[in-house]
Amino acid sequence: MKKQIAIIGGGPAAFLLAAFLDPEKFTITIYEKNKTTGRKFLVAGKGGFNLTHAEPIEQLIKRYTPSSFLEKALLDFTNADFRNWLDQIGIPTYIGSSNRIYPKEGIKPIEILRAVLKSLQEKGISIKYEHAFSDWDDNNNPIINDQTMQTDYTVFSLGGGSWKITGSDGSWLDTFSKKGVKTKAFQASNCGYQIDWKSDFIKKHEGTPLKNIAISCNNVTQKGEVIITKLGLEGNAIYGLSPQIREQLHSNSKATVFIDLKPSLTIGDLHSKIKLSKYRNTANILKKEIKLSTAQVDLLRTYLSKESYLNTASIIKNIKSFPLEIINTVSIDEAISTAGGIDLNAVSENFELTTMSNQFCIGEMLDWDAPTGGYLLQACASSGVYLANYLNKKN
Repeated sequence: MKKQIAIIGGGPAAFLLAAFLDPEKFTITIYEKNKTTGRKFLVAGKGGFNLTHAEPIEQLIKRYTPSSFLEKALLDFTNADFRNWLDQIGIPTYIGSSNRIYPKEGIKPIEILRAVLKSLQEKGISIKYEHAFSDWDDNNNPIINDQTMQTDYTVFSLGGGSWKITGSDGSWLDTFSKKGVKTKAFQASNCGYQIDWKSDFIKKHEGTPLKNIAISCNNVTQKGEVIITKLGLEGNAIYGLSPQIREQLHSNSKATVFIDLKPSLTIGDLHSKIKLSKYRNTANILKKEIKLSTAQVDLLRTYLSKESYLNTASIIKNIKSFPLEIINTVSIDEAISTAGGIDLNAVSENFELTTMSNQFCIGEMLDWDAPTGGYLLQACASSGVYLANYLNKKN
């Protein structure tokens, strides 16, 4: 007789779990609280939809915090495996210039979702919409729409705490805590960070990008670009430092990051360009010899003393390592993703809750972190496939 599996939550981790479970062994039902599935998936796809990242798997694993937790899952279902599976369901992909992997040009996020759902339907997997989990009964069966569902296995794929409009609101956290499952409060990740800008600077440069820079925090460096916002900074060059910035904010109520405004030039290069320049005005040297943008020059001029700005050694030091104080994150609902959720010590290496047998948690509801660029989606997919393979072997 087939075993009953209830998958609660209709996102990427749930889809990949269902896709790789053996339909000869299991009757699989996905319960989704919204009227449709994949709402966060579709929202994430609006601004250039990177599905995963093409870097070598050993390097990709290191992008996660903590990297050891997801290592087995990522090796079990790699970025190459993910691409192959997408191709099998009719979604060809290509590697972009940044090594991010995108669907072939012209393929929209909704088409990817439809292809995924079609593949699940062909396997006989049932999806029940407007079915919300609220608690467990005395036998640890899930209560959905106020009714107990008899299951052999329950898998939760409830997402994190960002983007409430999509239904990913983290409201389940309290239910798990009351059940005795160890949890952690959600924290914003891959988000904007607040800086107390000087009024003259932000008035002039709000909305301006700082391109081709590198930002460091706690000896971790992220290259890319950021946008100067009224509140602070946002963009891929700072998103990838979320774990390090949060650690400092937690310890000191503030964090300091260091911006390399010209990663392509060494200190020696800068010294030579300044020394040999035909220009005598510092702003002209910075713009025409060093090729700094107006915003970068104004950043230096606004925040350095006149003496430091005009001193060669000082200006070079600050071009390569300009300190900025971060006072907070933006709100969780403005974040791309969240850290927090189910404490990693509360689950086994197979994602089973240690206090509740045959109850599993996968995807972003677990307390791991990753930068943008396809890493979040890859980890969700890998955790789903890893659990599917484990359950297939077990039964």
